[in-house]
Amino acid sequence: MATTAPSGYGPRQFRTAYGLTSTGSSTQTIAIVDAFNAPNIAADLATYSSTYGLPSCTTANGCFKKVNQNGRTAYPRSDRGWALEISLDVEIAHGICPNCKILLVEATNNSFANLMAAEDYATAHAHIVSNSWGGGEFSGETTYDSHFNRSGVQITVSSGDAGYGVEYPAASRFVTAVGGTTLRLNADGTRSRETVWSGAGSGCSAFEQKPSWQKDGGCARRTVADVSADADPATGASVYDSYAYQGQAGWFRVGGTSLSAPLIAAVYALAGNASSTTYGSYPYAHTASLFDVTSGSNGSCGGSYLCSAKIGYDGPTGVGAPNGTTGF
Repeated sequence: MATTAPSGYGPRQFRTAYGLTSTGSSTQTIAIVDAFNAPNIAADLATYSSTYGLPSCTTANGCFKKVNQNGRTAYPRSDRGWALEISLDVEIAHGICPNCKILLVEATNNSFANLMAAEDYATAHAHIVSNSWGGGEFSGETTYDSHFNRSGVQITVSSGDAGYGVEYPAASRFVTAVGGTTLRLNADGTRSRETVWSGAGSGCSAFEQKPSWQKDGGCARRTVADVSADADPATGASVYDSYAYQGQAGWFRVGGTSLSAPLIAAVYALAGNASSTTYGSYPYAHTASLFDVTSGSNGSCGGSYLCSAKIGYDGPTGVGAPNGTTGF
C-alpha cells in the first residue's frame, strides 16, 4: 500500500546497519537489468534523492542513463509492476552508492531472450550489474551462462522469493547469488540482529557445476546463495513510485531478494574491486569481513544447511551479510 511519506528503511539506515561509507568512486557504473519501461523513473529518482538528501542523479549531470536492450532510447511498453521493480532497483543502487553512475537497461519484455540481450549490453557498459529476476531451474539453463561469464564485471542476481528452492540465473556459477535476511535495527540505526528471511531462495542446483571456491560438502553442484542482505518486506526499503502500481502512487515499503540484489551490487561498487574479482569468489576469501547470519530457515530440507542458517556457510544467506566493504 502506498503512503505519502517513507515507511521503510532509507539509505542512512542501510549504510549504518552494514557499516558502509556514504561515498564511492564516481567512476563506478552500476547497471540495472529489468523488463519493460518505467516512464517516470527519472522523476521518481529525483524525488527519492531530494527526500533523503542524496546527490542529484540525472541524465543531465551524467549520473543516470536509461536505454533499451540495444542501448537506444526507443523504450519498451510501460508496465506498472515492473515500474515499481525498477524504482526499487535504481533507488537502492543510488541510495547505497550515491556517487556511482546508474545505467538502467530495459528489456523489451521478460522473456529470457530479451533479458539476456539486455544483460549483454549491461555487462559491456558497467562495472557491476544487478538482476532482480529469475525463474525455476530448467535443463537447458547452462546454455545461457555465457551471458554472465564476463571477466572484470561483477553480476548480482536475486535468489528468489518463494523460499527453499533454486532459481536461475542465481544458479549460474558466474554470478553472485544474493539471498535474503530480516534486518532488525537498534534505535540508532545500527544492526540489532539479522536472521534468515523465510522467503529467500536457496538450495543445490540440479544442473550447474560447483565453482572451485564453494567448499560445502552437502551439494555436489552449485549451491545458492553466496551472500545476503535485507529482503524481508516487513523490514523493507522505502521506494518512491509514481506510476500507480495497483492503482496507487507514492511511497512503498518493498522487500524480496529484489532488494538485496541491488543493495549488494552497490556494496560491490563502493568496494571498487569488481574488475579484479572472479565472479562470486571474493566474499568466500574474506568471511571475517562479513556478518555471519546464524539463525532462521526458509523451508523444509531435513534440517540441512541448504535451508537453515548455521555458523559459517549456509544456503539462505551464503557466507553472510555486509559488515563494511572489505568483504566485497
